[in-house]
Amino acid sequence: MSEMVESSNFIEAEINKDIENHVYANGRVLTRFPPEPNGYLHVGHVKSICLNFGIAMKYNGLTNIRFDDTNPSKENVEYVNAILDNVKWLGFKWEEPVHYASDYFPQLYEFACKLIRMGLAYVDDQTSEEIKETRGDLENPGVESPWRNRSIEENLKLFEEMKNGKYPDGAKVLRAKIDMASPNIVMRDPVLYRILRATHHRTGDTWCIYPLYDFAHPLSDALEGITHSICTVEFEERRPLYNWCLQAFAGKEKPRQIEFARLNVTTMITSKRKLRRMVEEHVVSGWDDPRLATIAGLKRRGYTPESLRHFCELIGISKANSTVDIGMLEYCIREDLKDKAPRIMTVVDPIKVVLTNYPEDKIEYITLENNPSDPTIGTRQVPFGKNLFIEREDFMENPIKKFFRMTPGKEVRLKGAYIIKCDDVIKNKQGEILEIHCTCDMDTRSGTPGAERKVKGTLHWVAEKTAVEVECRLYDYLIPKEDEEDNRDFMEKINKNSLQIMHGKAEPAIKEYAVGSRFQFLRKGYFILDKDSRENYLVANRIVGLRDTWAKEKQKVQQGK
Repeated sequence: MSEMVESSNFIEAEINKDIENHVYANGRVLTRFPPEPNGYLHVGHVKSICLNFGIAMKYNGLTNIRFDDTNPSKENVEYVNAILDNVKWLGFKWEEPVHYASDYFPQLYEFACKLIRMGLAYVDDQTSEEIKETRGDLENPGVESPWRNRSIEENLKLFEEMKNGKYPDGAKVLRAKIDMASPNIVMRDPVLYRILRATHHRTGDTWCIYPLYDFAHPLSDALEGITHSICTVEFEERRPLYNWCLQAFAGKEKPRQIEFARLNVTTMITSKRKLRRMVEEHVVSGWDDPRLATIAGLKRRGYTPESLRHFCELIGISKANSTVDIGMLEYCIREDLKDKAPRIMTVVDPIKVVLTNYPEDKIEYITLENNPSDPTIGTRQVPFGKNLFIEREDFMENPIKKFFRMTPGKEVRLKGAYIIKCDDVIKNKQGEILEIHCTCDMDTRSGTPGAERKVKGTLHWVAEKTAVEVECRLYDYLIPKEDEEDNRDFMEKINKNSLQIMHGKAEPAIKEYAVGSRFQFLRKGYFILDKDSRENYLVANRIVGLRDTWAKEKQKVQQGK
């Protein structure tokens, strides 16, 4: 039995009213997540998943997964399996078994026949184009079909013949008989069933007519005993049709639809049609490309379930559509990883440094903390030698003002190790830098009395002799933050430089970690070992950089600046 809880949003307030008014037996709460298996889930679905499962958990209720598999021409078992994996990965558990709209095809057919017998549905011979042309608009009522007043007997006969395959695709449809002059265009005799010869991934060729979502969804909810059908706000105008279809269901407890604002995030493309097009036209490598807003892509990029759930908590629930800044999502993953991701020194864009006064064959080990935020995860030994790599951007031959990294004649400290000074720059005939020659102050190793000598710059580094090859994949946004609707095809706006591949060098400790491990590459951001990694060649995706502009702006607002 569910009990009222303190409501934190308008949906919970409505559920509390239902419990108080004994709308459902024992105050029960049963929600559902009803994806279409025609593509991969994206970040917008994360909000819906968290909401439906979260509300059920809060009220000691349950959540069903039900696939809306009513359009076999676009559906695939691959999508079914991917969706189930996504929900599990996010940390939620549904009420078994998994449900499908196709489970109810026989009952839905009988519900349609019941509506015909009630004089509330009819078979229409008009084409889809004719139906669209006669629907009217906000200023003009629709025009009734010439077939609208067929007898109940004729409609039942024709509908059965549709089911038995007598007519070709598109020849006839079953329409609701409501009101062609309704101010809500959705209610102007919407189509309930169409003829479609396509092999279904579960029912094969058993059926050649399929219900539309507007008909299948409310009645599937009713058959499962769903109490609250929580959906995005674009379905608000369809709620009268949702309730109208429930006339075919004789049960006492009928589900109610409640709408909330969908999730839009700057730089992220969440249209399934657009996602599919990018995949099929090879703009990206697949549905799990780390640049995509799919859950599979976010997972491969390195986002954690905890960070996505936290993101949804921060957004909250409202009725008004809005667009959330991508910076909030990036803030959530930084917050999740900052205290638990181990640090690894990796030089993403390496340039060689030779310590000219350091012994040729000497290798010593530098002790570095795995994460300064959590001393309990210990330290590691990092090899140090004569030849090293540093970041190319950490050297400037003609430094700009306030550049405190390596420049000719000035000293910097190598993290955890020595203070060194650049003496010479070796270039090729084209003027490109091949090596930087430095001298090492052997009395300044960290942890010794000489380490107290201070210099302004500290650089990360990797010893050449033990360096591990790492392909670093640096991702930029597919769509710029400032993008505005300008009637251009979205493919024209896609950032063609959204992936930059760098061939980096990492300390050998990285080899101890499995694919899927996340790190902070010192000063370069958070990374995850990608599934493309091989034994002697690792691939790391940058999850996010270290700079957190969203958190800084939030802090300014809180301080009243």
